[in-house]
Amino acid sequence: MAGVIGRPRCRPDALLADRGYDHDKYRRLLWARGIRPVIAERGQPHGSGLGIFRYVVERTITWLHDFRRLRIRWERRDDIPKPSSASPPA
Repeated sequence: MAGVIGRPRCRPDALLADRGYDHDKYRRLLWARGIRPVIAERGQPHGSGLGIFRYVVERTITWLHDFRRLRIRWERRDDIPKPSSASPPA
């Protein structure tokens, strides 16, 4: 499209979710946007196979949380110096 800056928006074909999102409201919103909801239903026994995909997502989030020290400079101990923009003491 002319005049539109940036890359084209991508929309997933399907969205996987757990039982916490099993509500008609969420399903209708997804269908309205052209996204197929794959949501586990409440009260149904396990075994739908969604756990295979969920494991990948949970492991990825856990892996990203392992880098918290790189994201945030946070120390409990006062004897560890914090980086500063000032020049080091001579």
